[in-house]
Amino acid sequence: MSGKDTQTKTASAPMPSMDEILLHSETMPWREKSLAGVAEKMFWRDDETGASIALIKFSKGAGIPAPHSHASNQFMYCLSGKYEYTSTGVTLLPGSFYCNPKGNVHGPTIAHEETIVVEIYDGPHYPQKPDWYTDERDAH
Repeated sequence: MSGKDTQTKTASAPMPSMDEILLHSETMPWREKSLAGVAEKMFWRDDETGASIALIKFSKGAGIPAPHSHASNQFMYCLSGKYEYTSTGVTLLPGSFYCNPKGNVHGPTIAHEETIVVEIYDGPHYPQKPDWYTDERDAH
């Protein structure tokens, strides 16, 4: 196969169109969310489906203040810190993977130290904007 060869589509399974993406996260600025102590670096978002991949940073003492659920499946991988779901005691530490299924009520949460997680949603984040966010972008 030469470098000019391309993969072909079949009528029964069209391939989604997606451009390659390369980001250097260390040079990206953190965008502060409207919830104090929470910031993000958005890596990718599908505006049609609401799916996304982002780095989320929680300052020590920050977290989600109330029980809530999501409109899609949520996946988190902890890169650094200590992040606790206080109602259950589930605690993310570096190397922890957390999967929260669509519609499952969880939270509140607190970061016991500055925490950074990779957060992935396979669809929209919330059924409606939670009241702890004032910026609509924070709930997508």
